[in-house]
Amino acid sequence: MLNDAKLRAAQAREKPYKLFDAHQLFLFVSTTGGKLWRMNYQYDGKSKSLSFGPYPLIGLAAAREKRDEARKLLAEGTDPAVAKKLKIQANIEASRNTFEKIAREWHQANAPQWAKVHAAEVIRTLERDVFPVIGAFPIGALTPPKILECLRLIESRSAIETAKRLRQRISAIYTYAIASGLATSDPAEKVGAALKPLPKRGRQPAITDVGELRRMLATVDADFARPITRLALRLIALTAVRPGELRGAQWEEFEDLDGKAPLWRIPASRMKGDRDRKDEMDGDHLVPLAPESVAVLEAAWKVTGRGKLVFPSNRHVHQPMSENALGYLLNRAGYHGRHVPHGFRAAFSTIMNEWVKSHGRSDDRAVIDLMLAHIPTNKVEGAYNRAAYMPRRRELAVLWAGMLMPGLAEPATLVALPSKGSPFKGTTHLAQQKQELRLQVVR
Repeated sequence: MLNDAKLRAAQAREKPYKLFDAHQLFLFVSTTGGKLWRMNYQYDGKSKSLSFGPYPLIGLAAAREKRDEARKLLAEGTDPAVAKKLKIQANIEASRNTFEKIAREWHQANAPQWAKVHAAEVIRTLERDVFPVIGAFPIGALTPPKILECLRLIESRSAIETAKRLRQRISAIYTYAIASGLATSDPAEKVGAALKPLPKRGRQPAITDVGELRRMLATVDADFARPITRLALRLIALTAVRPGELRGAQWEEFEDLDGKAPLWRIPASRMKGDRDRKDEMDGDHLVPLAPESVAVLEAAWKVTGRGKLVFPSNRHVHQPMSENALGYLLNRAGYHGRHVPHGFRAAFSTIMNEWVKSHGRSDDRAVIDLMLAHIPTNKVEGAYNRAAYMPRRRELAVLWAGMLMPGLAEPATLVALPSKGSPFKGTTHLAQQKQELRLQVVR
């Protein structure tokens, strides 16, 4: 067997020669003094030779390790020379599949379902903050520390929300890469826990002027986000439900959408409250729907009607949309720090309670509390009132929609899909329904 002293002492001769080690490994010494590790072996009845690289770049221990790997492949029926070529080719292909290349493929695959402005914003932030740092790396070679390094640079300019949003997009890119066989894991998945937390906020901001609310909704409708996110914002504005209740909305929860009394029955198990509330019989929250809300659902049906969820995640159709989706939508529209998704509840409560002072009935304040699903202190009364005042609740829902929606685009225009007919028979006559319900409120 060879040792380092013999290898160093090997000099050029008039003819090439070999210095043998164990198991067919040898050092080939050329007439110019070059030294190359090789191994002879038999495969499929043929004598073949495999090269492991030059000495001293490849030392004796490394050469023996490569020989042993080749012998294992032979024992499994694999030609080590072919395996070596395939490995080299795979490494070349992996180096070509950079993070930027795969990210652009991901963007191109998803852009058709996004609004043009949102699609442009996604690629712009990647080009500005991500590609310069990690774009040239093979996507399969990136590690969590390297991704965290990229996001720390964004945090350093106090763009905490941007860092968190880009981590989500990097993770989405890796989901695409894994599905395409270009990566085996998502190194961005665990990085979120290491990012700086968002600054603590006090009372959640809310716009409580109905004119300004309309302007905000019009701004969102015009340019921002994928259609289903804009429809979700429209429905939460109309119903004043909690964001979590909206995100988890399922098609089976909606009743009589083609009739005169459309209703959203939110199961008690999805409502805010303790275990007693969630287990309460007949504890579902009943949300009467104005025609404008039905129109939103009709538009959403064209996009998500084949699934279980009304507003699914952009990445996983069996999961609700991100809890940050609506907030980011409002922020991009210029309302950061001025209004949040939960703020529609405060807006509804403030504006409607102000209205009932001069136009309402004596029990309208209680009705508004019921519409907001406020939990009463008296559980007996609370259970009784779950379905109470329904005609008046429906009237106030229609009135609220009448305050909020004038001048806004019809929901169907927010969905860039060809019309295939109305999924709810009654919604083809929404204008007539609106007028009839308005007359009922006036009476």
